[in-house]
Amino acid sequence: MPTRRRALLILAALTGLAQLSIVVALMVGSIPIGPVEVLSTVFGDAVGTAADVVRSLRLPRALTGFACGGLLALAGALLQVLLRNPLADPYVLGISGGAGIGALLAIVVGFGVTGINGLAFVGALAAMLLVFGLAHGEGGWTQSRLLLTGVIVAAGCGAVVTLMLAIAPEDRLRGMLFWLMGDLSQTAEPQLVLSVLALLLLITLPFARELNLLARGADVAQALGVAVRPLRRGVYLAASLATAAAVTHAGAIGFIGLIVPHLVRLAAGNDQRLLLPASVLAGGSLLVVADTLARTLLAPQQLPVGVLTALIGVPVFLFLLSRAAPGRG
Repeated sequence: MPTRRRALLILAALTGLAQLSIVVALMVGSIPIGPVEVLSTVFGDAVGTAADVVRSLRLPRALTGFACGGLLALAGALLQVLLRNPLADPYVLGISGGAGIGALLAIVVGFGVTGINGLAFVGALAAMLLVFGLAHGEGGWTQSRLLLTGVIVAAGCGAVVTLMLAIAPEDRLRGMLFWLMGDLSQTAEPQLVLSVLALLLLITLPFARELNLLARGADVAQALGVAVRPLRRGVYLAASLATAAAVTHAGAIGFIGLIVPHLVRLAAGNDQRLLLPASVLAGGSLLVVADTLARTLLAPQQLPVGVLTALIGVPVFLFLLSRAAPGRG
């Protein structure tokens, strides 16, 4: 099968999976809604309780979940190229920790959803600038320096988060813990995070050839005409903004940025022209499915979606490690 045709089939299959996951998310819940009614609500002018539930609650939540999952998977794919480390994920550089400090501070103070999102984004950007500033020595930064700086900043942010949980009022603890474990229940306007996802994908795709060369090593890329230093900075900035936007809207949700690029790479190869959009579609679908399970498994009680992604991600990652173990064909 020609490579181009195979790539188109993979993207078509993942697009269909994304659409199916969103439709199922709109159908399932305390008020079951049939597929015909869902489609007439989304694409028509249906009225009634079911239409209000779909338009006001389930559709914004599903679209936000898809966008956040896509952003995390995109950030993971970019960071694995940047750091040349298959274990790199969106939270390895401390951005999630910075967002966590901002969000928990907003919850303690008593801010609403807008205030929580705003301070979380400010915290994520502050952590991003701190990591980049500390890692950028006199001779620039290397993958190992950036990774070590990110790990240290993440550890420091984790200590601050633990301190805030220890001294927070008891009536705020549940909301703080839910945010830290990932929560899509407070989402209302998905337009912004969807726009960020589309913009970052449109910005990074034209550099897919350069990313393919960078994945082979900085020396190889530079020898073949790639401006390595500006490319690295751009990749770091794009991955950081993607992580900040996702964490701001959904809290800290693990494993998506780690396992999704791995799974897509197994199915589609390491060509960034296919890997980046395929990771976005697969990551978005996975988070929508996990969020649907989180709000229906123990209904009417809702589980943090980060718990579900971890329960899905741990066995998948262990399976991937077993396939890569020495001595296996």
